[in-house]
Amino acid sequence: MLGRVGYVMFLSRWIQVPLYLGLIVAQFVYVWRFMVELVHLIHLGFGSSPAETTIMLIVLGLVDVVMISNLLIMVIVGGYETFVSRLRIEGHPDQPQWLSHVNANVLKVKLAMAIIGISSIHLLQIFINAARPAITDRELLWKTLIHLTFVISAIALALIDRIMENNRPHQESTKSERPSERQGERQGERVAA
Repeated sequence: MLGRVGYVMFLSRWIQVPLYLGLIVAQFVYVWRFMVELVHLIHLGFGSSPAETTIMLIVLGLVDVVMISNLLIMVIVGGYETFVSRLRIEGHPDQPQWLSHVNANVLKVKLAMAIIGISSIHLLQIFINAARPAITDRELLWKTLIHLTFVISAIALALIDRIMENNRPHQESTKSERPSERQGERQGERVAA
């Protein structure tokens, strides 16, 4: 009976599949948004002579969309591989390099770094618009503090991952030594026989 309960719990990981499929739909929304902004940039750039800051803000918006899209891919591919099932794409020429060693800790650190990148783009947009009366000093301060919180959180996650990584090789080396010790014992038994 307990074995069946455990098997049902293990099968429950497939409940996450619609979530990852929904994120793929969100990816299409971001591609659409990117194209709309790109067309807007082309019209502005070739149709009139807008201020350089306007062009810069649109380009930063495009970079922001790309970074969020990259974040979505990391969550979709890495999350599915980590929590649902293997993708079975070993040896495929387009396999992302980071996917070969993805686990929950690596995924968290990569996501934190992507969030810092996105936050940096937003903060840069705020700094560019800082001269406008709509941006208050209080808003600028809070967004900077939030960004610094993301940075500190990512550093903490990376340090935790490094501490855990330093503990892993010691455990793995003792595991890997045992089979070789057994092979040595077997070879010694063969020589003695």
